Amino acid sequence: MNLLRNLSHYSCEDYPSKPPKCKFPQSFFHPNVYPSGTICLSILNEDSGWRPAITVKQILVVIQDLLDARNAADPAQAEGYNILIHVCFLS
Repeated sequence: MNLLRNLSHYSCEDYPSKPPKCKFPQSFFHPNVYPSGTICLSILNEDSGWRPAITVKQILVVIQDLLDARNAADPAQAEGYNILIHVCFLS
């Protein structure tokens, strides 16, 4: 399943000086996606990991990787994180 088709991508006027906005629908359930749909990812944070050299293609690859391999060290929502931990310990 291609979950990236549910992703909204908005480039601001200051791109590439500032990162684009990438969001999933509010109902998207993932440990690293806030209930608002905003993705918890350092390269999308201008105060943290954003660099103007990062391309849209690189962003999409990192988001796809995040969907495939959740980051339990940086959860965006407690419910998703708790379900992830529960499933991991049962496997």
